Amino acid sequence: MKDGRRRPYIGVALGSGSARGWAHIGVFRALREAGLRPDIVAGSSVGAIVGAMYAMNRLRVFEHWVRSLGRRGVLGYLDLTVRGGGGFFEGQRLRQRFVDAFGDVCFDALRHPLGVVATELGTGHERWLREGSVVDAIRASIALPGLFTPVLWDGEWLVDGGLVNPVPISLCHAMGADLVIAVNLNGGIVGRHHRLPVAQPDADPLRPPWLDRLASGLFSGARQGRELAVPPPGLFEVMATAINIMQDRITRSRMAGDPPDLMISPRLGDIGLLEFDRAEDAIEEGYQAVRRQKAAIGEFMERASASRAENR
Repeated sequence: MKDGRRRPYIGVALGSGSARGWAHIGVFRALREAGLRPDIVAGSSVGAIVGAMYAMNRLRVFEHWVRSLGRRGVLGYLDLTVRGGGGFFEGQRLRQRFVDAFGDVCFDALRHPLGVVATELGTGHERWLREGSVVDAIRASIALPGLFTPVLWDGEWLVDGGLVNPVPISLCHAMGADLVIAVNLNGGIVGRHHRLPVAQPDADPLRPPWLDRLASGLFSGARQGRELAVPPPGLFEVMATAINIMQDRITRSRMAGDPPDLMISPRLGDIGLLEFDRAEDAIEEGYQAVRRQKAAIGEFMERASASRAENR
């Protein structure tokens, strides 16, 4: 700096939450309008995806893609595994889409430092991924148990980072952030019941029929021939609700011990775990969540200015 003072490094911790994660795109846009440009990004699960796009400086291109996703497009990226291995879907089709669109870049080639959180399946330990292929790290971080197969990384099977650190504030600090903005997608989600989106009757005739059977049967809480006052939940509904509960409790616990300097909490309780076709709603709510924090953002910027004055 010309005046000899170091500007404080601002980190942003992007939380897990599957389809709710598109809200991170709106958060970045609103922060930019407010004059805040994070230097360091840490992401868990879907937060790792959006964080990588920011670190690559490809967020606008990525936003255009997610806004174009429809229900059939979302289901088309779910490649049913034929070898088993701990999940319904292999995730290779989605991985290849990222490689084709954005390249298979390594962490050291990014515009901004990026950290990705995953979970070691064998030990339960939190794993911070900061070297090697960014796409492979993302694939590990989004490996939702039971849905996507685990990823082998340095001899360890890795699954979704949201199991251990849904909003990775600690990783931002470890990467050198002086101040941290946290984006929590898990507020207000407990008690919601979500199901896999079902394709419309006029779906593409070339579409694999197992996708419709999976969406309308296995994941929908079929009543199995009985009419019940309270229909039993389907497999996917049980998984989604259990994960919602777990992430909400873990987020509360970890933030109590390591609070952020600024919290952004989009209101996303009405968006289901796999409703990736609702990007417009999620992005807008992420944007508005920042706008609602005008006073808090002003205080955050004052803290950043004070921190700069101290770092002479």
